Amino acid sequence: MSLLLNPQKYESPQVDFQSKVLMEKTIRFFEDKGLESIKEDDQASRWYTDFLKFIKKEAIFATLLTPTGYGAPGSRFDLSRVCEFNEISAFYSLSFQYTYQVSILGLGPIWMGDNEKAKHLTAEKLKEGGIFAFGLSEKTHGADLYSNEMALSQTSDGNYLANGGKYYIGNANKAALISTFARYKDTQDYVFFVVDSQHRNYKLIKKISTSGVRAAYVGDYELIEYPITPDDILSSGPLAWDSALSSVNIGKFQLGFASVGICTHAYYEALNHASNRELYGKKVTDFPHIQKIFTESYARLIAMKLYALRSLDYFRSATDADRRYLLFNPIQKMKVTTQGMKIIEMLLDAIAAKGFEQDTYFETAIRDIGMIPRLEGTTHVNIALVIKFINNYFFNPVEYPVIPKRDDPADDSYLFRQKAGKLASVRFPDYHLAYEGVQTPNVMIFKEQVELFRSFLEQASPNPEQMKNIDYMLALGEMFTLIVYAQLILENSKLHPISSALLDEIFNFLVRDFAQYALTQISNYNNSAQQEEFLKSMMKKPYLNQATVQTLWENEVKPLVGCYQNY
Repeated sequence: MSLLLNPQKYESPQVDFQSKVLMEKTIRFFEDKGLESIKEDDQASRWYTDFLKFIKKEAIFATLLTPTGYGAPGSRFDLSRVCEFNEISAFYSLSFQYTYQVSILGLGPIWMGDNEKAKHLTAEKLKEGGIFAFGLSEKTHGADLYSNEMALSQTSDGNYLANGGKYYIGNANKAALISTFARYKDTQDYVFFVVDSQHRNYKLIKKISTSGVRAAYVGDYELIEYPITPDDILSSGPLAWDSALSSVNIGKFQLGFASVGICTHAYYEALNHASNRELYGKKVTDFPHIQKIFTESYARLIAMKLYALRSLDYFRSATDADRRYLLFNPIQKMKVTTQGMKIIEMLLDAIAAKGFEQDTYFETAIRDIGMIPRLEGTTHVNIALVIKFINNYFFNPVEYPVIPKRDDPADDSYLFRQKAGKLASVRFPDYHLAYEGVQTPNVMIFKEQVELFRSFLEQASPNPEQMKNIDYMLALGEMFTLIVYAQLILENSKLHPISSALLDEIFNFLVRDFAQYALTQISNYNNSAQQEEFLKSMMKKPYLNQATVQTLWENEVKPLVGCYQNY
């Protein structure tokens, strides 16, 4: 089965019948709606009432986003199908994925909290077709939780009044419940509570116009003496703080699958266009440089999907004793999504002006793809997280049972019991295990680069001054990120077998990207002579074999021409 989503020859990876049916009905809704209608709604910034009616009628959100025990039979928070729906919805438009994404974020503090009454109310709202919102960021401070100004003041009758504003909040216009992060005014302790977007003390100030997700609603709202009872409070103190971080952790993970969905649709459209266009008496796809663009972007897209699915296995298998997902998730957020930007840029070079025509899907992809790495924590924030794991990853290995492919139907309840903090305590098995049994030329070259990086850390590690230089450490973090990215791709190439030609092409670009990061480290920052020698040694050239590229083009890329048509 192909790793690329093709709605017109759809094979769901879900193993249970109900999940397959939900995905098939969703695809049928979008295919019946058609690209022209989706584009009209986008250009008119028209709210997707038809999509939300469909969600209610088929109980899509209720089934996918209600943990076991709170909803109808078959309802569970199964991250495998939650992520599949992200990919499918973004395949058609990031606007559709966005209302789902921010609902997931809004539901996080509810399912993580200790208010059972609120949980059962939420389950009812989901059955009614409700969507949700996550009231975290503020206009002045963004997502800086420490500077949060929303306040909850206690009244004489034991209730509360909420005052303050939230900014850049998805679904702010129609959310059944908005999980809102604040502080108690007297104690300054953190608190999460829910509000109703239709309440008279809820003031929706405006829709924030954005170049992407035009049909979605990104709002600015204010609570003015909004009455809050104990029934509305989801969590307080450390639990509220942990709920904020853990909700973002779940939410940002979805963005990798959204990026995969966008790139897959854009890839089909670009390949179809280039294959049916002639220049100088030749098909555009007969030009070697165009074939190279499509083979490399295909390899990058498959790599994104392989990483995303493997990181999903770790997330679903997480326990208090195995928190490796805390490294893999931020890489999912920053690496998979920035690779999506790279792919769209490459494809645009192949189709040129066609990509900007307003009736294409591609034009939407150009606007939307750049938003994704910049939502739920920017790229540099996620790299800063990743850096905390470097020492244990390379120098303190421990044994773990091998994580299997996780496509089993299960309620991933650990997601709502995550522990925040103590990142330096997270351990990893020996990273060499992923390379066992693999002899592909470019995998071997990349492995040499990894060993040189490890030696760099061991023998010429950053000095105290360099470690204080955030730019220097972030650049180093890019190299480490690529090493982890490659590890999970390799692991998953064994669970989702791919051709040796494709694996070699994936590691061809990984070798080049790693060399480029090494050059950046040399040319942009002051390094010791020993550090510079190590970095120069990492600037390796991939093994170039035109026959591999040609095999990939003929056997895997060219057959994709016309396999999906977006009418």
